[in-house]
Amino acid sequence: MINNKDNFYITTPIYYVNGQPHIGHAYTTILADVLSRYQRSLNKPTFFLTGTDEHGQKVQKAAEKENMTPQEQCDKTFVRFKKLWEKLEVTNDYFIRTTDDNHKKVVQEALQELFDKDLIYKDEYEGFYCVPCERFFNEQDLENGILCPECQRETQKIIEGNYFFRMSQYQDWLINYIEENPEFIQPTFRANETLGFLKKQKLSDLCISRPKERLSWGIELPFDAEYVCYVWFDALINYITGIGYKQNDEEFAKWWPASYHLIGKDILTTHTVYWPTMLKAMGLPMPKTIFAHGWWLTGRDKMSKSLGNVVNPMEMCDKYGVDAFRYFLLSEMTLGQDASFTEEAFIQRFNSDLANDLGNLLSRVTKMILRNFDGTIPAPATELAEEEIEFLKAVNKAVEFMPEAIDSMKLDRGIERALAAVRAGNRYLEQTAPWTLAKKGETDKLKTVMYYSANALWKISTLLHSVMPQKMAEMLIALGFNAEEANTVSFENIAGKNDVLSGKKINDPGALFQRIIIEDKNVKNNNQQQKKKQKQQAKQDKKQKNAEISVENGLISIDDFFKTELKVAKVLEAEKVPEADKLLKLQIDVGGEQRQLVAGIAAYYSPEEMIGKTIVIVANLKPAKIRGVKSQGMLLAAKDTDGLKIITVDGLISSGASVG
Repeated sequence: MINNKDNFYITTPIYYVNGQPHIGHAYTTILADVLSRYQRSLNKPTFFLTGTDEHGQKVQKAAEKENMTPQEQCDKTFVRFKKLWEKLEVTNDYFIRTTDDNHKKVVQEALQELFDKDLIYKDEYEGFYCVPCERFFNEQDLENGILCPECQRETQKIIEGNYFFRMSQYQDWLINYIEENPEFIQPTFRANETLGFLKKQKLSDLCISRPKERLSWGIELPFDAEYVCYVWFDALINYITGIGYKQNDEEFAKWWPASYHLIGKDILTTHTVYWPTMLKAMGLPMPKTIFAHGWWLTGRDKMSKSLGNVVNPMEMCDKYGVDAFRYFLLSEMTLGQDASFTEEAFIQRFNSDLANDLGNLLSRVTKMILRNFDGTIPAPATELAEEEIEFLKAVNKAVEFMPEAIDSMKLDRGIERALAAVRAGNRYLEQTAPWTLAKKGETDKLKTVMYYSANALWKISTLLHSVMPQKMAEMLIALGFNAEEANTVSFENIAGKNDVLSGKKINDPGALFQRIIIEDKNVKNNNQQQKKKQKQQAKQDKKQKNAEISVENGLISIDDFFKTELKVAKVLEAEKVPEADKLLKLQIDVGGEQRQLVAGIAAYYSPEEMIGKTIVIVANLKPAKIRGVKSQGMLLAAKDTDGLKIITVDGLISSGASVG
């Protein structure tokens, strides 16, 4: 969507200073940060603007309540956002405040110019005013004749003199512009919403002032000192004052028009009707794309203070880490659609994608290189076999797809393709069994396996660097890159075929993502799959209770069979049991529950071989102690004269799934 030769300028909405930062604010800003980091990785000049909206009646009332000036109130509260962006590793180039002197000066100059062109006029206004939204509505727009259509709070009927911007004269122009420029409002169904609004009724002129006797906290109109500027008119202009409009012509020309205005769908009208008509009146080009994303829900409910279901980004980051929080938001929401946030869903994705898949792949590869090649990544020493070709195909698909995913605003799909490459890496290790190659002394093949595994990790860390900058930098350092290289990645490098890895000295990263173990029984499992499992379990328990054991000629009844719970489990860790040559102690994941299991397979499988395997266990055996070590279940395996093979499942399936 964005030409690579263009400079890249992206904005978030400026956030109302009186509010507490929540997941919606965090999501928009992290999304802007990911897109900015990606453009920088292409060596494209990039400018990222965010900030706070600091005028209006709510600020004035809050200041009066706390016995301070509105400016003091703003100075006290804007730091909530600035501190959160720092914590979330947001790399904005400028943080604008609408109380900045340069912003106020430019707003006044723009107002004066429009007034001089007779595009602003004074008239008496009669309408219904919503204080929380700071907007006027016509009576036909209200719900139940009195309630604000946006926030459902009671409005006040007001008759007063005010200044108006001649927005209505641009209605036909705006309809034509949207229809002729399909990238202007995205996703397309949001453009259709705006067109529906514009075609449904005659566009009114926009009231752009408030009398000082009612509201004193705002930018004074340059042509009438008895009035201040309407907060939305003031706020929208930040997108051009933040890059030098009427202050630095060269700088402004460098960045405008914006590549993306990122907004939530709740402010669609102000950005796709008010803002374009204001720009048209000022004689400025339109932004290339206004992109409206959906809301974050809790289950099916919109987050709200009254429901007590608002997610605090600070708390999530403190509890689980900044990069994991960024990863979840970007991978979970399909841009343009609503998405659901629950702590349980977060933990499941963290454990599955980051701890089990990505973290385990890095751990297995680095440990094998440290153990077999003195920590130096070897060069490949054999021709590509079928397993390498399939593995490289998955990695290259991810590398090729990510630019397309970013440009088409399908980040969740780009991330999923990168994780598909991670899973292909784990399958590749299962197929090639480097631990067996090491045992047999097949060093050349082992070199090839280790090189291509490390090479995949390097490319994957670059693909996900803009999403998880800190953790992917740690991953690159583990692969032998220095700190500067680890924090400055380039997509051009991973798209090339040069060998940049062989000979690098790796480092043991430890656990890149420490698996989250749910011990708090109050963390509720509300998803439908779990409810279904519980119903199935209840039926099974009833059958077992009523069944009588029947053993005839060595046969058992179906009811007896159902007494045994066979489940899929993922091996997280493995080690030998001291002074027991035949035993391995495994730490396994069974549907989010971590267990310990002892298995007599040490003569056939090394600990390294077992890590990451998907196995089948008898899950409802009473815990037992084997050689003094607690075992919670039994691993299934088949044995004949040629040896022993553990029972696994075909294809990818989540741990905890029932077998039967």
